[in-house]
Amino acid sequence: MTDETPHPALTRRKFYKAEQEASFAEAHPHTTPQTQDPAYRLAFRDTEFLLREELRPVRFQLELLKPEMLLDEARIGSTLVVYGSARIPAPDQAEAALATATTPERKAVVKRLVAKSRYYEEARALGRIAAEAAIVEDGLHHFVVCSGGGPSIMEGANRGAAEAGAETVGLNIVLQHEQAPNAYVTPHLSFQFHYFALRKMHFLLRARAVAVFPGGFGTLDEFFELLTLVQTGKMKPIPILLFGAEFWRKVINFDALADEGVINREDLGLFTPVETAAEGWEVIRAFYRLD
Repeated sequence: MTDETPHPALTRRKFYKAEQEASFAEAHPHTTPQTQDPAYRLAFRDTEFLLREELRPVRFQLELLKPEMLLDEARIGSTLVVYGSARIPAPDQAEAALATATTPERKAVVKRLVAKSRYYEEARALGRIAAEAAIVEDGLHHFVVCSGGGPSIMEGANRGAAEAGAETVGLNIVLQHEQAPNAYVTPHLSFQFHYFALRKMHFLLRARAVAVFPGGFGTLDEFFELLTLVQTGKMKPIPILLFGAEFWRKVINFDALADEGVINREDLGLFTPVETAAEGWEVIRAFYRLD
């Protein structure tokens, strides 16, 4: 043995890992009143205990750590995040969507949604372009498409990247109505969240560009949180692509905010209006000086 080579006994782990301890407990079951009571369960195997109100801080930490660790293991260096409505149908689903409208009022609403179905294809094209760029540095994959993992615009983005042979990320969330990840999210990169706050944090931790398509409350929430973080200097500027100038002019009067003095005129430069995937990717390419 040399000074540089410690004895194996000195470096060998002295405590069993949690999974080993759990296997010991399972290998030697006891059926006594004491061992059958929930109090006797290993704390980290006790689901009922982990769901108690007092354990919320622990659940926060778990929901922060699990996606972070798995994305690290998958060598995801950065992401292209796509926000957008879960209600805009894909072009091939337009007729079926119209058929569900049973009143004139509902039909008028669905027609407006169907008119936006082209954004499904733009999200799909953007996902494909990012995947085909195939930017890898130091073994880390960059501009990996990341969406909320749901249908519509989110599905389009995941689909475009998957069709180009790339892995895609989906950050789904538990809601009262039934929903599931779209089929184009890579299974080992498909995550489910309980807390909106942690989900939104994971959207932006690795984001190097964000594409915002027409959407409702959820999209607005995600978009404005991102703008706030950049405006206040909590986050460094990144390309923020705003797809659908006509839609956004109709639902938000950005100029009025500047005219009223509640934001600076320069804040309108935090995002870039675009209409096509090619136009959006050119903004990203120019920002990062990509070849």
